[in-house]
Amino acid sequence: MDNKDKYAEFALAANTIRCLSADAIQKAKSGHPGLPMGMADVAAMLWLKYLNVDPKNPQWADRDRFVLSGGHGSMMLYSLLHLGGFKLGMEDLKQFRQFGSLTPGHPEYGHTDGVETSTGPLGQGIANGVGMALAEKMLEARFNGGAFRPFSHKTVVMCGDGDMEEGISHEVCALAGNLALDNLILIYDSNNITIEGATSLADATDAALRFKAYGWRVLEMDGHDFAAIDRTLRKAFGKPCGKPTLVIAHTVIGKGSPNKQGTAGCHGAPLGEDEIRLVKQGLGFDPDKSFFVPPQVYAAFEKRARAMHRLSLKWTRNFKAWRTAHPDLSAAWDRHFSGEMPDNLETLLPTFDLAKPVATRAASGAVLNALAPALPMLIGGSADLAPSNNTYLKGLGDVSAKDFSCRNLHFGIRELGMAAIMNGIAVHGGFRVFGGTFFVFSDYCRPALRVAAMMKLPVVFVFTHDSFYVGEDGPTHEPVEQLAALRAMPGVTVLRPAEATETAAAWLWALCGAKGPVALLLSRQNLEILDRSVYPVASMLEKGAYTLWQTREGKPDAIAIATGSEVGLALAAAKKLAAEGCGLNVRVVSMPSRELFAAQPAKYRDSVLPPECAKRLVVEAGVAFGWEGIAGPEGRIISVEGFGLSGPYKALAEHFGFTENNVAEALKAL
Repeated sequence: MDNKDKYAEFALAANTIRCLSADAIQKAKSGHPGLPMGMADVAAMLWLKYLNVDPKNPQWADRDRFVLSGGHGSMMLYSLLHLGGFKLGMEDLKQFRQFGSLTPGHPEYGHTDGVETSTGPLGQGIANGVGMALAEKMLEARFNGGAFRPFSHKTVVMCGDGDMEEGISHEVCALAGNLALDNLILIYDSNNITIEGATSLADATDAALRFKAYGWRVLEMDGHDFAAIDRTLRKAFGKPCGKPTLVIAHTVIGKGSPNKQGTAGCHGAPLGEDEIRLVKQGLGFDPDKSFFVPPQVYAAFEKRARAMHRLSLKWTRNFKAWRTAHPDLSAAWDRHFSGEMPDNLETLLPTFDLAKPVATRAASGAVLNALAPALPMLIGGSADLAPSNNTYLKGLGDVSAKDFSCRNLHFGIRELGMAAIMNGIAVHGGFRVFGGTFFVFSDYCRPALRVAAMMKLPVVFVFTHDSFYVGEDGPTHEPVEQLAALRAMPGVTVLRPAEATETAAAWLWALCGAKGPVALLLSRQNLEILDRSVYPVASMLEKGAYTLWQTREGKPDAIAIATGSEVGLALAAAKKLAAEGCGLNVRVVSMPSRELFAAQPAKYRDSVLPPECAKRLVVEAGVAFGWEGIAGPEGRIISVEGFGLSGPYKALAEHFGFTENNVAEALKAL
């Protein structure tokens, strides 16, 4: 039997993927046929012979993870999921890119059966894959050790030239090499074409040398030679080599299109009816048939699905026996994967000395270290700022290529990479993850934070140095507009606690109540701690806003609304007015989260901010944008409308008007 006959089944499957993709994109009058057609040969071999996934058990814990980083090529993935037996019918393929369909323009996590993560923003899929591979390594260290190894899967990421040019790919691939993630396979569709034309217009990088420098194993193959594909994937999936693997697949974009293959013209536009007829004729398909799948292709995928189902059933039987034989590990498994938190977390919180002001970043670190022993699934780190972010879990070790049993992650100075890796850890399952940096660098995290919000991932971002009170570092390090920007992002809960006790409450809510990403905004400077035997309990943070103090009972004459470090300032100013006997009845409201407050019933919101009290003063060390609706037409906002200044923070507070006297005068002026 020659290679042509040996691989005929794979070739027919690949050509079916080409035709299905071309048909769906043409019907939608929108899409990207270049990638599906160019990578169809590799994809067919990968899914029919090497990738371990079970369509009858799509959440099988030890399945291989497949990530299409170039999400614009989604029709290749949808074709594979359909052929592979996942819950994606032919009618779904025909509804590609249509409103409400299971086949949106880019793959969406939680929407389509078999899609492991949302991809589209180039490079983030690679980063998600690094996170998945890292999570698997850490789970191996916790649960593998006996005759049965619950975790032994691979993470396979398919990427293209666009992914490789994005900066995030450099960030995360360097880290993957440093961690020696030998369970990670990155298949690079190297076709030398991007939207504007040849990649040589803007890039001449030698990918092999680049990845060898990162510490990766590099394999190369002709992406249209099935014998070469088979040989290369066998090596990639074989015995671990102690390094992540890059497979460079030299391909022709749009392979099979006689007039458009190898050109930018087939990257992001339908081929056209006439060209599709030529494609089908050239591939031996009937040009008059659309969305056609040869019976032998369905049969080949069904055979693979049956084999994979037997494999997952065997794993399940062994897993049940393992649970019985290892009750301690079984209990640990449940703690990692159930998503449930211990009932006694609140009793584990540290107590804070009222006589000793503390920065909320330091309070956050104390809370993390108090809770971590009871939360073995809690892992995290920082983008090289752990000493400043207070994100280090003391005594719990540093994750490295030599030890994945530890719990402190070192992301390096890679904020975007960190955020997208966190997403990958979260979608893999088994851990709750946090990551820290200075708040001003949330701008670097935003693309991945946005995708986390779309996927509703309960990742926690620890953003410290949250205002111009950074002081001497100056405007480049003083966040001003970032508060408004994060609040504008749907699905993100922003928590800016007033002091240490609210910080503890914020962590409890982030771990136990959050249904999506949480941003904790924490101060650099020390803040007075509120005596909760005098003031309302800090757990009121869960309401988003609450009345902290009022001069006397009855209808307030004015309301001071503040967040974070400005709550103490507003409280001091209101008490100053009371001490002066000016007669104003001032209410002070702590509003750590506008999102949580907006989600409360109208009755509660009106009890905190009575509609009849229009004299409202908002105090926040950021831009006023977004506060206008709360302040109202008769209100006022003390804000910062520039980029900050360099100098001691107390001098800056005086300059910007964040003083007790100025806030008190503003209340009187209302």
